[in-house]
Parts: sequence; structure tokens; C-alpha cells
Amino acid sequence: MNETIDVQLKHRTIREFKSNPIPEDTFQTLMDVAMRTPSSRGIQNASIIRIKDQAKREKLAEIGGQEYVAHAPEYLLFIADLARGAAILEEMGLFPQSAATIDTFQEAFTDAVLMVQNVVVAAESLGLGANILGNILNDPKAVVTAIGLPPYTFPVLGLTLGYPSEEPQLKPRMPKEFRVMTDTYVRPDSYLEALKDYDAQMREYYDLRNKGRREDRFTSQIFQKLGKVRNRRASLLDDIESQGFLMHP
Repeated sequence: MNETIDVQLKHRTIREFKSNPIPEDTFQTLMDVAMRTPSSRGIQNASIIRIKDQAKREKLAEIGGQEYVAHAPEYLLFIADLARGAAILEEMGLFPQSAATIDTFQEAFTDAVLMVQNVVVAAESLGLGANILGNILNDPKAVVTAIGLPPYTFPVLGLTLGYPSEEPQLKPRMPKEFRVMTDTYVRPDSYLEALKDYDAQMREYYDLRNKGRREDRFTSQIFQKLGKVRNRRASLLDDIESQGFLMHP
């Protein structure tokens, strides 16, 4: 065991932060970590927008449906960024949109996700807390408008950072054998039977998001969250294309 792994094993989402700001040198260290994140083909097609304008923060909080994120010491927006590559191609007299294909979008999206995780690990190692926000994809067009994102860019994840003012329980995870396999995919005869112990653990877990109420069983959450078609983001492909990406060959 080392300190980094110990931090990772204790990861908890922090939603409430103390009011004191993150020192600027600490913040810039986190940005240095972000810049060293692996990047597909070395093209570095992910960027970060530090949201300091309160009106923009409140708009992002409204889009995500979580009012409290507007008051975090830091709000970062991670974006897939092919605008840079497109501009370079244009300066070279080439067709800029060739930089923004379904392949490059996938690479940039992945780069941004990896960057978020790298920053989170670094932040937690410095005593900070973090909350990764996928809810910005509730309405990508509204995010694009609110932040003024140019063509060939797309929002991927938000991230709030600060010093924790809460100590949530460590959320239970299902046993490794259901998610770590060797050579081929393996599944039990019955997940409902195999996950009974994990369901019991989840029912003992208190989620601060729900005013300290107990969580439902994991298998019940699967029914609630995956048992019916989710249409909220059904137009996501259209939203991506509206930013100039060629999502079809």
C-alpha cells in the first residue's frame, strides 16, 4: 500500500465544500497534472474551462439540476476540443472539418474523461474533495450557449473542487468477481441471487444526497434507472453534430 492508493481506495464524492478558496498555486498544480494526462495519438484534444463567472455557474447548476454546485470554490468544465486542430488545418489551407470526425470526437471525449480522473486523484491527494458532474449533458446546447463554446468543441464533464465540509460514508461497491474477469466474459446463473449480500450492504448505506436516507438495493436501482428507456439525452447525437462534428462516414 502507498499513499496514492490509500487515497484512491477512500474516494468519496463531496458535494458540500468549505467556503475557503483553493490556493492558486495548488490549483495550478492540478492543471499541470491535467496537462500530463495521457492523450490519444498525442494530439491533446481535451481542454478545461475554469468557470468563475457566477451567472455562468448558476446556469450550469440549473442545467444539471443541482443548485449547490454553483457555490463550490472551483467549477471546471472539461470539453472535447477539436477547434484547435481545425484552426491549425485552416491556417495550413486545408479543410478544417476533417479534424472533427466521429473518430476524433471519440478520442477527444476519452481524453477529457481521463483528464477529469487524473485531476480528481491529484486533488484528493492534497486533501481536497471532488464531484464529477455528468449532468451537464442534460442539455449540451444550453451549455454551449452559456459558455460560448465554438464549433468543433463539446462539453464532456463538469467538476467541482474544494475542501470538504462533509464526511459521507464510503459507498459500497460490488465484489470484484462481478467486474474483473479473465480471458472471457463470465456471469453467474442469477445476478439477483449472487448480489444478495451486496444488496444488503447497499440498504445499510446512507446517501447524503437523499437527506440521509438509506439507499435502495442495488438490483432495485438497476430496475429504476435502466428498466425503462431514458429519453432525456436521446438527441445527444444531434447535439454533437450541431457543433460541427461529422458523426457519420
